[in-house]
Amino acid sequence: MRKTSKRRSTPLRRAVNIPVWGDLFIRLGLAVFLIFVVVMIHWWDREGLVDNLDGHVSFLDVIYFTMISITTTGFGDIAPISDRARLVEALIVTPVRFAVLFIFVGTAYNFLIKRSWEKFRMARIQDQLSNHVVVLGFGVSGAEAVGELIERGTDPACIVVMDQDQERLESAEMLGCNVIEADATRDENLEAVRITEAQTVLVSAGRDDSSILIVLTVRHLAPKVPISVVVRAADNELLARQAGADNVINPVRFTGLLLAGSARGAHIADYLGDLASVTGRVQLVEREVMPDEIGKSFGELATGGQGLRIYRNGVACGFWEHEATCLQAGDIIVEIRPTEADELAGEQVQAKV
Repeated sequence: MRKTSKRRSTPLRRAVNIPVWGDLFIRLGLAVFLIFVVVMIHWWDREGLVDNLDGHVSFLDVIYFTMISITTTGFGDIAPISDRARLVEALIVTPVRFAVLFIFVGTAYNFLIKRSWEKFRMARIQDQLSNHVVVLGFGVSGAEAVGELIERGTDPACIVVMDQDQERLESAEMLGCNVIEADATRDENLEAVRITEAQTVLVSAGRDDSSILIVLTVRHLAPKVPISVVVRAADNELLARQAGADNVINPVRFTGLLLAGSARGAHIADYLGDLASVTGRVQLVEREVMPDEIGKSFGELATGGQGLRIYRNGVACGFWEHEATCLQAGDIIVEIRPTEADELAGEQVQAKV
């Protein structure tokens, strides 16, 4: 039995629209610009100001008067005396004074209060994660999987990506996912993303040995959570299943299938790619049998899709087999459906006809 540590791992984080330093420079730049505008206005209307010390208002005096005006200090050594200068102070400088004040107050809120609140909020999200998708490894396969999940309608906020590469995590953040920089083979890191409450776990560590070790760790912590893993060597597929993976995907073998299919027909590989992607005209769907479908055959599916296979008590049955003529409660159906866009286009064509 592996010992687990109680040390808290790196907390979740999510991308912000503007980098921290970028936001800071924008705010400071706006404040400096407003102060510069007031300096120019005071310099243009310096005849309406009086210096009670020497009677002469220099450019340095204007800068000094602007700063004490903006900060509402008001020592009284320089003051507006003409009606125009007082009108400028009332109608121009006062609104600028409030604007600069709000900029600095807003900056303090954003960098102290808001960011502290964001850390607290992410910690709360982390503690309450449930029915989420955990992606362990954000290499080529992991990134493609996340992109496809989002295309299929999964909310990025329900996806947690764990990786040790900062650049990969930044890419996941840009998609809106929650990310955590941690080692997926450590129990405490998986517990930090509430692996037992996950809807499914996708493993793509880049190396078969690492992926299989991660599968072992996940299965040890979450015996009932579905696990899909990518392995590249055919002789590691059995090891991955023995480690606890429910689905083992071999991209090399799948590529070989596409190549072999293309040798038998020009459109077979195109159709297989169409099935695999949500952007195609058709899509594969796995679902449980509906109550009103029980007792019916594959040709009478409520969704209007084309049934391909059912899984009954863990056994796969094709559409040509006897079991497919009478659906039963608990059956898992794999069917082909047209995508929503293609189905809508078909309905529009039928309406015109």
